[in-house]
Amino acid sequence: MSRIAKIPVKIPAGVTVQVSPANEVTVKGPKGELSLAVDRDIQVLVQSGEIVVKRPTDQIRHKELHGTYRALLANMVKGVTEGFRKELELVGVGYRASAQGQLLDITVGYSHNILMEIPKEVKVKTEAEKGQNPKIILESPDKQLLGAVAAKIRSLRKPEPYKGKGIRYADEIVRRKAGKSAGK
Repeated sequence: MSRIAKIPVKIPAGVTVQVSPANEVTVKGPKGELSLAVDRDIQVLVQSGEIVVKRPTDQIRHKELHGTYRALLANMVKGVTEGFRKELELVGVGYRASAQGQLLDITVGYSHNILMEIPKEVKVKTEAEKGQNPKIILESPDKQLLGAVAAKIRSLRKPEPYKGKGIRYADEIVRRKAGKSAGK
């Protein structure tokens, strides 16, 4: 049995977990509510303050789903209690971002500004301190949605290897290339 899937997910105080007859798990907590449709072969039990995930057989498919659903449920519980956060940095001269509600306005060296509508589940905030690169801060209880939105923003101008300009994650390390030599 998978080492990850064996471990039950502890339910903290203030979080409620419900499993419907159609095998849909709903997790409610202080940061929001998330739901997940679980495969009908995988059994999800809520017992004594823990979520236990069980599989019917040792088929490869069931083994794969077992660990995956356990990890997804653990992320849901963590998301509704603590939430998830991603920071993006805009590295480059004249690169900036501003947020008005759920609309993100990004200037990253194109002839036009990029306007991006952020889903309502994700809170967006921008900050620009003097001497620092502008930052976009995203927060959400849904880890998958947060990662998808952050990846979409990063794809607007990926960091290039020669000068390091572009949109990058705050903890990302961009490998730099030497470029051409100046002559003989």
